[in-house]
Amino acid sequence: MRRIRNFFAGAFHDTPSTLDNVNPATGEVLGTVPDSDAVQVDQAAQAARAAFPAWSKTPIAERARLLEALATKIEQHTEELARLEVEDSGKPLTRARTLEIPRAASNFRFFATAIQNFHSETYRTEGVGLNYTLNQPRGVAGCISPWNLPLYLFTWKIAPALAAGCTVVAKPSELTPSTAERLCAFAQEVGLPPGVLNVVHGSGAKAGAALVAHRSINTISFTGGTATGAEVARVAAPLFKKVGLELGGKNPTLVFADADLNEALPACVQAAFGNQGQICLCGSRILIEESIYETFVEKFVVLARNLVVGDPLDPATQQGSLISKAHWEKVRSHVERAVAEGGKLLCGGTVPSLPERCKNGYFLSPTVIAGLDPKCRTNQEEIFGPVATLLPFRGEREVLAIANGVEYGLSASLFTTNLGRAHRLAEALECGTVWVNCWLVRDLRVPFGGVKSSGVGREGGDHALRFFTDPKTVCIRYSDEVPA
Repeated sequence: MRRIRNFFAGAFHDTPSTLDNVNPATGEVLGTVPDSDAVQVDQAAQAARAAFPAWSKTPIAERARLLEALATKIEQHTEELARLEVEDSGKPLTRARTLEIPRAASNFRFFATAIQNFHSETYRTEGVGLNYTLNQPRGVAGCISPWNLPLYLFTWKIAPALAAGCTVVAKPSELTPSTAERLCAFAQEVGLPPGVLNVVHGSGAKAGAALVAHRSINTISFTGGTATGAEVARVAAPLFKKVGLELGGKNPTLVFADADLNEALPACVQAAFGNQGQICLCGSRILIEESIYETFVEKFVVLARNLVVGDPLDPATQQGSLISKAHWEKVRSHVERAVAEGGKLLCGGTVPSLPERCKNGYFLSPTVIAGLDPKCRTNQEEIFGPVATLLPFRGEREVLAIANGVEYGLSASLFTTNLGRAHRLAEALECGTVWVNCWLVRDLRVPFGGVKSSGVGREGGDHALRFFTDPKTVCIRYSDEVPA
């Protein structure tokens, strides 16, 4: 049985109460997770606050060296971390090993370099003197990350905060705690000073709420559901905390008749069902130009039906389990409602045939639904599971109305060979990221985030470093005249 512990002031700590850590692919209890509350959050925050003065003054080169060392540790333990992630989340081992754990290492390497190239502004003010800015670390940062991409998104927040000179109190999801704890052990091994990185495990209602409300934590970076994000903003606003919110999505994928279907079809399948549809960027609404609708639907359904759902440890598996029994039940209820709304179930919606080891796991076959109105709840609400809807459209004006006709605005994908159309629609789509003829191609330098109910603020590159720092303007007045 695995015993996860909190980490603060450079050491691991037990808690009086715990939660079960369950493998969603098998239903077995792996061990326990701390059920932390305001007491443990305060201990972590005090450790972070005490460590901040020295860490904020640590030379940038030294901070970068430690981040590089953490990246190396992750790379050296890729297989171990991938297996821990599979046990916690039920995702395919191949995905964790080849994509998500390497990306966690890349996050540290990227920001180790980025902070050494982070620049400030300087202006020669004619007749006055010189104005320049100092980008100073804000203090203690609270980083709350979700369960769907555990170490990937955990490091996406922690790396820029540490690089910028902030100390961190982080809370990973209580459903996927294991790789966060291993990262704390790596921090010890590479010599990260005590109190610089602190991790408190537990539920959002207790540990997460206490972290957001703590007065020593003046910066909050949160990734999760829109309803929870609204509560984070409500609590943080009166305390004048700086808040970044990366929230939900109901992302459209637009497929035009001139698209290369050999490229578009597999990309659309990947966008709809990647990580069992449990990615905020998944393209769950697929909008297809009417003239190719029947052809596209037929081929898409075949590809979706042929996705291999099974034991996450099997190299052939493409779809693992959903994260928990509660989430599995929620996704299934969405499918039932879609049928009640008049949707036609083209494939999926059932529990697949599974090996003996996974008979008690929370699996659902990739589900494709057609025939629904764009305004129905199924096409408006985030499902966060392996469920995609197919809708026809007749032209650019109509598809824009459908694509933008939801409360979310995180991302969109567009498949066309018409360059003018690509530019027109990229500008008109109401979202933070538009992919043209691709999906989830990420450059860590560009801003990432959403509009409308998909969030506030941007992560990535200089945007992340600026989030964790405050600009201070320094104005120096001096005479323009050279002394005789």
